[in-house]
Amino acid sequence: MSGIRPGRPGGGRNAQHRRASVAIASAGMAQTHQLSRRAYERLQAEHDDLTTRGRIEIAQAIERAREMGDLSENGDYHAAKDQQGHMEGRIRALEAILENAEIVDDAVEGVVSAGSIVTIRYEGDDDDMAETYLVGHIEEKAEHDVISPTSPLGAALVGKRAGDEIEYDAPGGVLKVHILKATS
Repeated sequence: MSGIRPGRPGGGRNAQHRRASVAIASAGMAQTHQLSRRAYERLQAEHDDLTTRGRIEIAQAIERAREMGDLSENGDYHAAKDQQGHMEGRIRALEAILENAEIVDDAVEGVVSAGSIVTIRYEGDDDDMAETYLVGHIEEKAEHDVISPTSPLGAALVGKRAGDEIEYDAPGGVLKVHILKATS
């Protein structure tokens, strides 16, 4: 889950710099997570399921494995404990997201914001090389690649409209982008 978008066939101009600039910003401290209502409800349901049914099933699997005898060489026990660790990690990640979630519902049509679908073209590229993204949280489920509104490109896009040209600082230098379309 690096958040880096795979490049186009052939790469295009500045493809390496673009991919690196689309990377999701890492969270050094608690950050607000802008989510659609649908994504928030889906994550809440996943959290509820993991903290109830998921924990019960893992506890039962661990208990069954313990009944098999020697735990030091018990593959089922180690697999269940490993699965428990992964599940608890996911629960903690969901809690961090949900505790700092901001539900974004009131987007202005045509203005890029969290939840918008935006089509962009990099300076020097043809229109057929345009890229379409959903501006939102990595947990959003969409048919488009997701770009964080806190990433360099995402932050530069937020508040802009179709027809606007923007510049943003990418790891390899400043890149220019033309916004072809923005829908909420």
